[in-house]
Amino acid sequence: MIHPPVSLHLPDPEATASLATRLGALLRPGDCLLLEGAIGAGKTHFSRALIQSLLVEPEDVPSPTFTLVQTYDTGAGEIWHADLYRLTDPGEVEELGLTQAMEEAICLIEWPDRLGDLAPTTALRLSFATDSDSEDARALTLDWTDADWTARLAQLEEIRDD
Repeated sequence: MIHPPVSLHLPDPEATASLATRLGALLRPGDCLLLEGAIGAGKTHFSRALIQSLLVEPEDVPSPTFTLVQTYDTGAGEIWHADLYRLTDPGEVEELGLTQAMEEAICLIEWPDRLGDLAPTTALRLSFATDSDSEDARALTLDWTDADWTARLAQLEEIRDD
């Protein structure tokens, strides 16, 4: 069964970080979040908050724009944060080791369109957009086909506004 997308209004960066923290608590190795949206839409802010919420020891969480991938050891398992913006061919994803990481680690992947056919069908897709309400507000759409996400995301239902 395909679940209809869930649309959320995030009025400020704190609301985005709060959702990231709450979603992070539901993640386990093998989970993949595909983060879509234009530059400045909030993908990295969301990822940074999620990663920091799971770190045992606080550390800086830089954007992987230039390194392509940053990895973190957390209490929930290893996290791979990838920014694929600069990739030009899905074959480069293999070279990064990302396909294996998608099976074994928690993966947060910005610019998932660069994955091509390598995008896992079990992934949770998060589409970020700026919101006309204010400069800091974001619109977020969550979309998935794997029933496991339906069960886990039910814990976040009170933030639904659709």
